[in-house]
Amino acid sequence: MSRISSIASAGRRVLPNHWDLIAFAVIMAVLAAIARGYHGIVAPLPPPDVPVISLDYSELPYYAARTALRMFAALAASFVFTFTYATLAAKSRRAEMLLIPLLDILQSVPILGFLSFTVTFFLGLFPGNVLGAELAAIFAIFTSQAWNMAFSLYQSLRTVPRDLDEVSRGYRLTGWQKFWQLEAPFAVPGLIWNTMMSMSGGWFFVVASEAITVGDTTITLPGVGSYIAKANDAGRWDAILAAVATMGVVILLYDQLLFRPIIAWAGKFRVELSASQEVERSWVLELLQRTNWIRIGYRPVVAGLRSVSFWRMTPPRLFPPNAVAPSPVASRILDVAWIVAVAALTVYALWSVVAFVGTELAWPDVLNVVQLTFYTLLRVIVLMALASAFWVPVSIWIGLRPRWAEAVQPIAQFLAAFPVNLLFGAAVSLVLIFHLNPDIWLSLLIVFGTQWYIVFNTIGGAAAFPNDLREAAANFRVHGWDWWRKVILPGVMPYYLTGAITASGGSWNASIVAEYVKWKDQLVTAHGVGAYIAEATDKGDFPKIVLGVAVMSIFVTLFNRLFWRRLYAHAERRLRL
Repeated sequence: MSRISSIASAGRRVLPNHWDLIAFAVIMAVLAAIARGYHGIVAPLPPPDVPVISLDYSELPYYAARTALRMFAALAASFVFTFTYATLAAKSRRAEMLLIPLLDILQSVPILGFLSFTVTFFLGLFPGNVLGAELAAIFAIFTSQAWNMAFSLYQSLRTVPRDLDEVSRGYRLTGWQKFWQLEAPFAVPGLIWNTMMSMSGGWFFVVASEAITVGDTTITLPGVGSYIAKANDAGRWDAILAAVATMGVVILLYDQLLFRPIIAWAGKFRVELSASQEVERSWVLELLQRTNWIRIGYRPVVAGLRSVSFWRMTPPRLFPPNAVAPSPVASRILDVAWIVAVAALTVYALWSVVAFVGTELAWPDVLNVVQLTFYTLLRVIVLMALASAFWVPVSIWIGLRPRWAEAVQPIAQFLAAFPVNLLFGAAVSLVLIFHLNPDIWLSLLIVFGTQWYIVFNTIGGAAAFPNDLREAAANFRVHGWDWWRKVILPGVMPYYLTGAITASGGSWNASIVAEYVKWKDQLVTAHGVGAYIAEATDKGDFPKIVLGVAVMSIFVTLFNRLFWRRLYAHAERRLRL
């Protein structure tokens, strides 16, 4: 009798259930959206006189699919960049000397400036085809996603707990095995939250990346960003609201279908000795666990991956196992040679800038730009302090409560993705009507886009805080200000500094649009290097653009070296788990 019941039970496990039908419907819907979007990507470029964007509401789902495909393609490129660039910077002391300052500059250089150098290249790869314009748009979105993800992985690789590092050496893991079995899993929680921030941050730049101008030719790509731009030009607020609502639906979908399951799955990578009181949940994971056919389908795939053991294999050695390590003298010689090479490269870059701008600009112009950059620096410092004072306690409170984090997560993604340029009209009107000081009130436009780097990183740090340390603090009755000062703030400090460094670079970038605000025929400017660069861009004055970007890059590098990196080094030495 028991054998008959077991056979019947096995038969029921083979047959599909209603959860299989729901899962299949979701999968087919996603595949259909991808297929429709791909069909438009490989089409020929439309003639210039043919309108590409229609403000009809029924086109918004298709535009949303095209924009989502671009953002996920850029995200895939960002992951490849992150795991190569950040790993090399964290593992190689000499590479770090060049790569980290370069990353500081890249995240602060105006992102929209990348388009002018890359559009022609990508269009030349696929002449007459939409794919070239698509790659240019994907690259522009990539530049808004990759930097903070690289900083997150770099921070995690540099702050792996020492006891776990000693265990890996005790098991004699190779560098490759240690990376995939210890360091990458340790970095997963923080990297996931930065990935969500990258997806949200990319929404602002789709407006510019989907309407590409090369000389006198403008190429418009179907998408939510170009829809918002056309609705904004036409004064159609109903269409703008419809596009923003569509954007919110897309954010909710990829939050529930992608990020929420990943966060629930990544909970097992938390560094702790006791189980968490609250466990992250995902209805998508629970749906997959209740299916029959889906589980039967992915089990052979998981088993195949485990048999390949990609993360356990040892790559071929560049040197034999008995190779002699270089002597201290030889190592110092290599250090000096590398420093000289980096210094020579830096001097050559500065000389190129001086040679380019020196033909049309004089020293008074340089001193003026330096003074304007000081104004922007002061603005960035004040805004960073205000954003940190407000958002760090709020983010810690959210991150320590997974249920609240689950509810707040899509809301935070939507607010971080909200196109700040839609606020330009209100900002200009308020400044002109009430005769407000633009140097103060336009600064708020900077913090709208950059505060979220602090929010997402601090939430990720609080969510990754070991539960056993929380229990130990409760057992020792550490409460109030002592708990903040001695327990949670030191625990999340490396994550906060990662978000603060990225937010600082993003603030310099956002000053380009926040200090020089145009709305229809009205213009409001604040004193700063951002307004200087934006005005020079409008006039097509390339020497001034290069001078402004060069001085900004020097300030960003010095500010990060003298302030943020010193704090980061302190957190790396004293505040790691």
